[in-house]
Formats: sequence, structure tokens, C-alpha cells
Amino acid sequence: MPRIAPAEPPYAPAIAAELDRIMPTGVEPLLLFRTLARNPRVFARLFAGGLLDRGALSLRQREIVIDRTTARLGCEYEWGVHVAFFADRAGLTDEQVTATAHGGRDAACWPDDERALLALVDDLVDCRTLATETWEGMKAHFDDAQVLEAIALVGYYHTISFLCRGLALPCEPYAARFPAKAGAPDRTVRDKEDDR
Repeated sequence: MPRIAPAEPPYAPAIAAELDRIMPTGVEPLLLFRTLARNPRVFARLFAGGLLDRGALSLRQREIVIDRTTARLGCEYEWGVHVAFFADRAGLTDEQVTATAHGGRDAACWPDDERALLALVDDLVDCRTLATETWEGMKAHFDDAQVLEAIALVGYYHTISFLCRGLALPCEPYAARFPAKAGAPDRTVRDKEDDR
């Protein structure tokens, strides 16, 4: 069990509406969301700050940033949920999914623009800043709006990773697990198009 017991239905109307909006049909709300619902203010603020809608980055670019951030921070819960829900839709191969958790930023499975995203995540997680080389790599492939969104995603999922790990959330039953270096994750949830 997590350190704080998750809320159970019936949820407050505002929380129920958000859970219905974000969760795929027929999938129970995430343990993270139900735990955050114990504090409606935190729940509302985190949902208001979410970046899973259409933005400056493509779905694939967004998921590379999220997967790399959560993996680098050791957050198997959030990494596994994103791999289960989004990896196939984002066109990530099993090799690439594994590389988000174990590969170097220069792994052969990534094109140059995606290597730049990985470098951005690695610099921010490891050094809390961007090296000049990393900045130049990003600017070679992405415009200002995309760079800002990538940095915001790393920050947001840093917070989400802290919540998941601090609350000791067990992985969702359908979520991918961190792969062994030679293996690939099991991706089982392929529901609901990303229509946001």
C-alpha cells in the first residue's frame, strides 16, 4: 500500500470530472490520481499544470522526455504507466523504450533530434542546468516554444516522480516494468486515442 491511502468513490464532483476526462474508458483511475485526490487543492493544481494536451512538441517527443525523466529519477510507477499508455501510439520501438531507461543519450536507436531531447533531460536531472553543447543541440532541432515545453516537462515530471516515490506507490498492474538491460518491457494498455 502507498503511504497515504487513496480516495475511494464517490469522488467530489470536480475530481470525478477530471478523472473521467483523463482516464481511458474502462480503466480505473490511477493510484497516483486517487492519492492526490486526498488533497483537492494539490489535485487541482497538478491537473491544471499538466502537459498531456497537444503542445509544441509531438506526442513522440513528449513521451521521450517523460519516459527519460521518470526513468532517470527511478520512478518506475510513472515510467510504466506512460510506456503502457503511450509508447505504441508514439511509435517507440521496444529498443527505444528500453533505451529511455538504460541507454546513453547517443544510443544508435535515436535520430539526432531525439538525442538532443535525451541530452536535455540528462543535463537537467544530473546538473539542474543545460551545458552549452546541449543547448546548441536543442536549438539545432527545436524552436523556442519547443525548448521551453521540453524543459517544463522535465520539471513537471520531476515533481510527479517525487510524489510517486515519496508516497511509495506500487506499480499499476498493467504498467510496464523497468526492463533488464537486454530485455524490453511488456506494454499492455493500448486504449483511447490521444485526442487532447
